[in-house]
Amino acid sequence: MTDLPTIRLQPGRDKRVAAGHPWIFSNEIAMTPDLREVPLGAPVRVESANGKALGVGGFNRHALIAVRMLHRDPGMAIDTAFLRRRLAAAVALRDGLFDRPFYRLIHAEADGLPGLIVDRYGDVLVVQSNTALMDRLEGPLCDALEELLKPRAIVLRNDSAVRSLEGLAEEVRVARGALDGPVAVEENGAVFEADPLGGQKTGWFFDQRDNRAFVAKLARGRRMIDVYTHTGGFGIQAALAGAAAVTLVDRSAPSLELAAKAAAANGVADRVTTARGEAFAEIERRGGEGERWEVVVVDPPAFVKSKKDLAAGSRGYAKLTRLAARITAPGGFLCAFSCSHHVDPVLFAEQVARGLVDAGRTGRILRQSGAGPDHPVHPLLPESAYLKGIVLQLD
Repeated sequence: MTDLPTIRLQPGRDKRVAAGHPWIFSNEIAMTPDLREVPLGAPVRVESANGKALGVGGFNRHALIAVRMLHRDPGMAIDTAFLRRRLAAAVALRDGLFDRPFYRLIHAEADGLPGLIVDRYGDVLVVQSNTALMDRLEGPLCDALEELLKPRAIVLRNDSAVRSLEGLAEEVRVARGALDGPVAVEENGAVFEADPLGGQKTGWFFDQRDNRAFVAKLARGRRMIDVYTHTGGFGIQAALAGAAAVTLVDRSAPSLELAAKAAAANGVADRVTTARGEAFAEIERRGGEGERWEVVVVDPPAFVKSKKDLAAGSRGYAKLTRLAARITAPGGFLCAFSCSHHVDPVLFAEQVARGLVDAGRTGRILRQSGAGPDHPVHPLLPESAYLKGIVLQLD
């Protein structure tokens, strides 16, 4: 590794990365003509302004986050063996947390593989590479995954919009093995189907596992509406836990079809109804018709895609809370979530509170939560804790 290109930081800009931060920004680098020839995502040796070695990372001259650190040893070989060690550590952690192989296996920087997402659906792995570094390592990564887990298929869901920030094209394909349709997912005693090739994100949202279990307990014996249901994660687990009746709302017909299949597979189809519609309009219509529910779940996609959308997007959570509060029965529970990482927990709580005021409702917060433990957070990247949840009981 001694022949790696060398990145040298500007004077006084090495303290953060020397302390363990995994990112180096483009304005912290002493850019040279030679660095402009380094291929996107290629490993580089990182040094301070005085030549002190800081480690090895992946370099992308086009990105704001120009270097993503991989190891503090600048001589570390970034190859299949390196990836296999990182993957093995992640598998050991998850297998200690969960009884069945259905979880997020790799959660980017927190698992030492910057910008990489790997979700495990039994013997099918779904990979999303959001950095040039991990995109460049696709071959060794797939080799390491095959050696370690022997999957029947590895799917690349490289269709995230954030790839454009790294200068990467979007694609979805089966990289190894074969896949001919949806795959099984097991969670909290329920079974579902996920579509790794055509569904949202990687096909399932493992991050809500603990929140779904909590809401399912609240729903016992109660009527529940699950808005933005996707494939029925919240609602079907609630029905399985004893909810009296559940309505699943989503605008995606394919998602609702998978949800209906899951309701049948779990033996709760007699208490589960699907309704196709746009969330805001559907809630407003039902509220206008006097419908009230004892448990209301609103788990939307990200309203804030970038910082420039923060003001307008964050207000969307206030509006959604206002509408949802109006269909929540007195003494009922409103469960609101946000996956916008630009919206921090304080701002989200403020918008939820504003929505309650606008709806003329009062209540109390029972639970504030984030993602499950298979979505760890790097200690120096608290902003990567993207998921926020608030459960309230309303008067």
